[in-house]
Amino acid sequence: MYLLNCFFVYSVLGYFLEMIFGLFVSVHPESGVLYGPWTPIYGIASVLIIIISDKLFKNLHMSKIKETIIVFLVITVILTLLECLGGYLIEIIFGFSFWDYSNYKFNIGKYMCLEMALVWGILSIIFIYLVRPHLDKYIKRIPKLFTILLGSFMFLDFIIRLLVEFNIIN
Repeated sequence: MYLLNCFFVYSVLGYFLEMIFGLFVSVHPESGVLYGPWTPIYGIASVLIIIISDKLFKNLHMSKIKETIIVFLVITVILTLLECLGGYLIEIIFGFSFWDYSNYKFNIGKYMCLEMALVWGILSIIFIYLVRPHLDKYIKRIPKLFTILLGSFMFLDFIIRLLVEFNIIN
């Protein structure tokens, strides 16, 4: 249940952080393709960061600096590939793009660029060392019933979004 709760908590936090960021850089901020206050890609990324960093820190047995550098590099690559995959899936399924890195100097197509990869890497280290340690104690106390309810609402949101997208309902 812990990782599922992390997925939900960080999906919601990612949504709100992106909305706040969007208010500063655009007129109509958007976050994700779902209707509810969650952006699942942030939940997926957070769970990946937790699994990968825990596994690497457990098995590397190096100095903290070396471990952090390796974790930074591995997670940067994985999150960049996840962002690219997410961008293409959104474009294929929903027919629009939330971002386009074509104008960035070090872009690799529309959905990847070195500049954002470094941002994801830095944010992942901040997440590992600052955010997660403070939120873990609360996440571990989330009741199972709440997890089931939130999961049900998110799943229903996803189904409704697909039905609307494919004109099954208006």
